[in-house]
Amino acid sequence: MLKKRLIACLLWNNGNIVQSIGFRHTNSVGNAITAVDFFHTWAIDEIIILDVSRDDTQREKFFEIIQELSSRLFIPLTIGGKIRDTQTMRRLFRLGADKIALNTEAVKNSLLITEAATMFGNQAVVVSIDAKEKDGEYKVYIKQGSEPTGLDPVEWAKTAEQKGAGEIFLTSIDRDGSRKGYDLALTKNVSEAVNIPVIASGGVGEWQHFVDGIVQGRADAVCAANIFHYFEQSTKKAKDYMLTNGIDVRKPVFYTINTPRNPKYAV
Repeated sequence: MLKKRLIACLLWNNGNIVQSIGFRHTNSVGNAITAVDFFHTWAIDEIIILDVSRDDTQREKFFEIIQELSSRLFIPLTIGGKIRDTQTMRRLFRLGADKIALNTEAVKNSLLITEAATMFGNQAVVVSIDAKEKDGEYKVYIKQGSEPTGLDPVEWAKTAEQKGAGEIFLTSIDRDGSRKGYDLALTKNVSEAVNIPVIASGGVGEWQHFVDGIVQGRADAVCAANIFHYFEQSTKKAKDYMLTNGIDVRKPVFYTINTPRNPKYAV
């Protein structure tokens, strides 16, 4: 059985790494290189970087940063945000990304998932699903949570899998930045509906929430952003807590900056 994963998510907003509460991007918490060096050194399993900028004025700088970051990492790197075509995907893979995350464009054109999976392999394609609860029902939102689609997240996750997605990155908009823990009902429903890994995201406020996401939410991986900025050695402490509570995660391994990455993907 594959080990569970602890993943850090970084939100890039025109050059700064920012916090998020209910998908509203608040104060800056530093720069991408410093944050990645921290996570890389302190035992995180993977890193997801999402471009949440409202415009494209710093897009080229974003690509430059991705290339710099990938050269410093030994762990898998997933990039999302503003990915609208396979040309952008190819560029990101050449810059060092291991996976790409599709959200809005996947909803607008689900065949893009299939194109990406055919060109780069299912293992490299993550479909990001942002969901919100209203009147007892969950619905999928796109465009950074601003536009409802009417889609049910469980059915959309199943469709994404059928189209070729290798992984689902599931975020509760309601729980984002709340520190109340994952939406376990949402996470469990999606996790049990698909045969591909599901990453739980949105709401972590204490280490126990990671355990809950895996045990109660049935997630294959747990992801957080804000909490990792609050504590020193936060990822190591999170992993130690998970191991103590019976979660089969990789033991903390400390990497030095510029450790060669493995595997490498040919694009």
